[in-house]
Amino acid sequence: MMGGMADYDEHAALLIVDVQNDFADPAGSLSVKGAGEVVEVANREAERARAAGALVVYTRDWHPRETPHFAEFGGIWPVHCVRDTWGAEFHPGLVVDGELIHKATGPEDGYSAFSVQHLPTGEVRGTGLEELLREHDVHRVVIVGIATDYCVRESGLDAARLGFETEVLGEGVRAVDLAPGDGERALDELEHAGVRLV
Repeated sequence: MMGGMADYDEHAALLIVDVQNDFADPAGSLSVKGAGEVVEVANREAERARAAGALVVYTRDWHPRETPHFAEFGGIWPVHCVRDTWGAEFHPGLVVDGELIHKATGPEDGYSAFSVQHLPTGEVRGTGLEELLREHDVHRVVIVGIATDYCVRESGLDAARLGFETEVLGEGVRAVDLAPGDGERALDELEHAGVRLV
């Protein structure tokens, strides 16, 4: 169901996914159309979440300069979000006040906030997010961020699979749409997996 706003309490967490310059700034190497609008929604939701005693978690891609995730090393993506560069920094408009999760810090695909896939071995490893949420007795996860068809989709599917009640805030996500309609398909897939679209 689209429509309405997310609700927060002390058993909820707001997950703000990858609102970084390379995705959210028009000058970024993987700039996502309309991503700047996500910043405003993320800040508003974070304020509402904190006021209700919910946990606020920010994720970011934190790639090494050389990784099989990038096209020049066999992956599909242009170089982006290389740690300690402008592109990997949070968008300057984003108010960052909460827990931080770094993902894809090695030779990994890190689409989900919960897990990364180590490309040389195929092994899936956790990011520490699940442990953090359990520690805070979180039962429900609300997701905003970039991009709908990759990191938001994978994070939502993982959250649902791990047994969290999961919501994705439609106005707070934007898609890459490598193929037209990828974003819409991702939302359909999330809904089929039991994720609530708000």
